Amino acid sequence: MTGAERKDIRAGLRVRIVQKQHQKSGQLTEGIVKDILTNSASHPHGIKVRLADGKIGRVKEIVGN
Repeated sequence: MTGAERKDIRAGLRVRIVQKQHQKSGQLTEGIVKDILTNSASHPHGIKVRLADGKIGRVKEIVGN
């Protein structure tokens, strides 16, 4: 499942994000969602979130809970 829809993402969900500095390489970082930073219902590049460890990026994959 992709992370383009805000309704699919909630705090506590395990996701893979791409951080700003890794957008060209596409390197993904896995973690637990702490906060949802995108206010709109959807975003073509993925919903921006803050992970529990403080990293910020756009959700590319939803791994599970």
